[in-house]
Amino acid sequence: MNILAILIPVSLILGGLGLVAFLWSLRADQYDDMDGAAWRILLDDDAADDPEDQDKS
Repeated sequence: MNILAILIPVSLILGGLGLVAFLWSLRADQYDDMDGAAWRILLDDDAADDPEDQDKS
């Protein structure tokens, strides 16, 4: 029963740290472009990766 005196404050502190980290990520604009990476993978970048085109430059 004495272990609850340790576990409850520890869990509250960890939960508070998680909340602070989440609020920091919101303020740092981490969630602004959720679709950008999904669309970027569909773009055709084969021309930039072609070694023959790099030799011509």
